[in-house]
Amino acid sequence: MSSLPPAPPAPLTTLVVDDAATKRYIIGSWLRRAGHTVIEAASAAEAWERLADHEPDLVVLDVRLPDASGFEVCEQIKSDPATASLPVIHISGSAVEVADRAHGLRGGADAYLTDPIDPDEFLATVQAVLRYYQARRTAERLAERLAALTRASLAINAADTFDRLTAAAARGAAEVFGVRSVAMILPLDGRLRRVVCLPPTLETWPRSVRPDMLERIGRFVALGQGTGTAVAIVPGERWREVLPDAAIADDVSMVMSRTKVGRPPVCLAVEAHGVLDEDEFNMLRQLGQTVAVAVEALRSYAEERSISETLQRSLLPTALPHVPGWTFALRYEPASRQAEVGGDFYEVLPIGDRLLVAIGDVQGHSLHAATVMAELRHALRAFAVEGHDAVRILTGLNRVLRRYHEDQTATICLLTLGPADGAVQVASAGHMAPLFAVGGRARFGAGGGLLLGFPAEDISVEEVRVPPGGLVLLHTDGLVEDRGVPISDNLERLRVLAADADPDLEAFSDRVLAAFGRREDDVAMIVLRRDA
Repeated sequence: MSSLPPAPPAPLTTLVVDDAATKRYIIGSWLRRAGHTVIEAASAAEAWERLADHEPDLVVLDVRLPDASGFEVCEQIKSDPATASLPVIHISGSAVEVADRAHGLRGGADAYLTDPIDPDEFLATVQAVLRYYQARRTAERLAERLAALTRASLAINAADTFDRLTAAAARGAAEVFGVRSVAMILPLDGRLRRVVCLPPTLETWPRSVRPDMLERIGRFVALGQGTGTAVAIVPGERWREVLPDAAIADDVSMVMSRTKVGRPPVCLAVEAHGVLDEDEFNMLRQLGQTVAVAVEALRSYAEERSISETLQRSLLPTALPHVPGWTFALRYEPASRQAEVGGDFYEVLPIGDRLLVAIGDVQGHSLHAATVMAELRHALRAFAVEGHDAVRILTGLNRVLRRYHEDQTATICLLTLGPADGAVQVASAGHMAPLFAVGGRARFGAGGGLLLGFPAEDISVEEVRVPPGGLVLLHTDGLVEDRGVPISDNLERLRVLAADADPDLEAFSDRVLAAFGRREDDVAMIVLRRDA
């Protein structure tokens, strides 16, 4: 195995077009001795047939042909996008004047030689023409691959799951190098992802793989246990010893990359004939590094999100009190597009013969917001245990917030419930209004009030009675706030859902969350129903 093999010389094919068999033989013999594969044509019609059947690297074209002018043939070659980059050398034993040579060169020919033709001059001209066109083709191919590498990098960094990331990596490698590819990534869940991509359709297929496959493949490169990127050429038979069901039948160019010690590396592999020189190996390295960085970012995000959700849920009640004659359902859904801890909370506290139901939202998404939320929740419990009513509880919470966290605001809705008769007192500090439903009809309560954190002592209070079978829904604003959608529209959607609530509150709560889909903010929700 070699990490950077020299690119093998590309075989050259030249089409010689001349109506004289002797001249075709002489020109062909010079080219063959120089290593070319020679195909011949005696007319313009035959030349087009040969061009359709082969992909020559060069055309040696006589100016005088029996069925057309060589000038016209050259102009047609250069005007066709499929052959425009094909170099053409004119030869002639009759059109030898300066005007003829100028005509041929203006028509697109890359060189013009007249009889008698010296073999050394002819081969030197061939080499010069091919050198220019090969450099041009190399530059064009490099530009195309760099553009594909940019597209692949964007797709890789946009992937939001490990499955999508693995597919984007395999698809990107296949698009950049134009050959079959495979990507392997090991996420936090320990299930190794392996995706194969086949050009030209760039369709991807997940493939099963043994958990130790990355470790076994890692023996092919000199990456070790440190960070960095390593590439290698692996003979096909060695590759298939490790992966008997490999989609790549040829030798393999592979890269493994790791950005953090102790993490499993990522692996990208492509058919070796797609990576031939130093520039292409550097692109393979860059693609591997891009995947490794994206994987590490996604791993870090997954870790932070898991920690955040665990912390968030640890700050919420784990069980509900049993209240005869009432049924409850609770939901907390973290925001789908951020990993920080949020400030949403809820609480259900039995206080004597009453029940205190609270829901609130502290401004922001951060550990600080969660800390403020925890302080307010504990203060709420303390005020409730001391026997304060809802208004005095909110007034006390406002004093706590303004004294210790003057840069924060919060909204809270307190519902004091008399379970026996369904009497409800609602005290709100800037929170979303509760939703009351019974008998197929639903309405929002008064809500309102000034947010906690402002110097105001006037707390709005509403008194209602929940009849048998009646439902009350409390929620935070994350449920109904959408960019580009008026909040009134979403509130109406919620009201319609509540008017037709399921008998099972758990099923109803799931249906509400599903109706609004993935949210950009945390969602807390409490649903309670008085037994019919």
